[in-house]
Amino acid sequence: MNAAPAEVLEERTGGCLCGRNRFTVRGPADFPHLCWCKHCQRLGGAPVMWWAGWPEDRITWTANELTWFETFPGEAKRGFCDNCGTRVAAIDASEANIGINVTALDDTTGQDLVPVAQSFRENAVPWLPMVTDTRHSSVG
Repeated sequence: MNAAPAEVLEERTGGCLCGRNRFTVRGPADFPHLCWCKHCQRLGGAPVMWWAGWPEDRITWTANELTWFETFPGEAKRGFCDNCGTRVAAIDASEANIGINVTALDDTTGQDLVPVAQSFRENAVPWLPMVTDTRHSSVG
């Protein structure tokens, strides 16, 4: 159960629902944001997905059998577990970090995970309030 936002954790673990894919991220998250794009809505089965990034050298895969789907061929792909369907990661050609679906983390508390922006606002459902953008997004 998550409590109020806590300080930044040095290390976090996460993975898919069935446990086939497990990882550890080290250090603070970069650019936590919400994405309202149609792809994220369909992939996540929800109106919005919650992403944060880490440099590849700060992610250790302890079990990794992700299946990658190119959502935008040559530009972006999303990694998911082909056993339980959990959406775990994203690689975008325009981003230096690997995106981790924050809900795949075992502990989603921490000030560094609070969304600072949102992408593709025009696709947002009208019944959820918007977050205040505190950092500019390079997408959407």
